[in-house]
Amino acid sequence: MSELSVRDHRVRVADGLTLHCRDYSSASSHLPVLCLPGLTRNGRDFHELAEHLATQRRVLALDFRGRGLSEHDPDWYRYRLDVYVSDVLAVLDALTIPQVIIVGTSLGGLVGMFFGAMYPKRLGGLVLNDIGPDLDPRGLSRIASSVGQSQPVRTWMEAALAAKEGHSAVMPDFTMEDWLSFAKKVYREQDDGLIIRDMDPQIGVALRETTDPAPDFWQAFKALANLPILTIRGELSDLLTAMTVSQMQQCHPTMAAVVIANRGHAPTLDEPLSRFAIDHFLEKLP
Repeated sequence: MSELSVRDHRVRVADGLTLHCRDYSSASSHLPVLCLPGLTRNGRDFHELAEHLATQRRVLALDFRGRGLSEHDPDWYRYRLDVYVSDVLAVLDALTIPQVIIVGTSLGGLVGMFFGAMYPKRLGGLVLNDIGPDLDPRGLSRIASSVGQSQPVRTWMEAALAAKEGHSAVMPDFTMEDWLSFAKKVYREQDDGLIIRDMDPQIGVALRETTDPAPDFWQAFKALANLPILTIRGELSDLLTAMTVSQMQQCHPTMAAVVIANRGHAPTLDEPLSRFAIDHFLEKLP
């Protein structure tokens, strides 16, 4: 087992914003893992997974712009997929990392798909957590109606109860202890004592107001024909359907896929089957 050290990087990208990336470093020659979070989440989602994987390889967890310890963008229009892809490239270049394996949840998986399509030599493998080239309209509608709408609370127990109210269908077996731990990852306490979602509310504006045509997700996925891919789907997901996973496997016959019971959008990746699938996937990579 390699000795683990954790440190924080702050990278200034081309448009002047500073992004935060946590680095779980170990003295390993294996290809590093870059963890990319979902639309409203941040790199803290991957803390337990990163500690687990970092016994074997270096792991990075990025806060996209507007989330976590990364700066908020003054222009909501820059909260979009092509900018996130450029941010990933800038962070890897700043840290002089030539190639990574991406573990991407939801939005993070889409960023990983397009990053691999645009920079194939920079990506050595991809784990898609409850995301694919087709997005179920049910989940899209739910997400679009709720992003950036949460209200501040005054105690962490209130935050845990709010998290339970909004996500109980995703993790129906969570205890209140689990919800409190979940809340600590997605909320933060301000100097005035109020506890708020750890994201720029303008991300919701970008999602609802952008009129640009959607990029071709299937074209990006098909460009990854020679890339090792693992897809993890929550059994209760309202964003990634079983049919879409089947279509992905027809397009990419070597793609591995697992279904996580009792999980919606998206699995935490701390479930035993998620861990086993990711470990097995990484072990098979060159």
